[in-house]
Amino acid sequence: MSIVNAQLTTTQLDVITVPAGKQYAVTNILVCNNDATDDASFDLHLIPSGDPLNNNITRVVNNLTLPAGETFTFDSERIVLDTGDKIAFVASPDAGSGNTDLSATISYLEV
Repeated sequence: MSIVNAQLTTTQLDVITVPAGKQYAVTNILVCNNDATDDASFDLHLIPSGDPLNNNITRVVNNLTLPAGETFTFDSERIVLDTGDKIAFVASPDAGSGNTDLSATISYLEV
């Protein structure tokens, strides 16, 4: 099993892009608001290989607000990604330099 960690940004951040010849089964996605006082929000996108991020097509979580110190868990569905597929986030508010107070952890298995 593998994990990827990332600090979310206010612009598209591709946390996982499946490399050539690989296929990943995502087992869990966690998003944590690391701020002690302020809410933050995010969009989660599952983007097929070669497609752009598109709020009307690729967004699976829309503007989910996380209270300070809370964690969102996306673990009830399994997602299988093929070569070139991506998991991307867009978050807010800006905590400085385009970064937010949100962190994401994605756990996956190569299949």
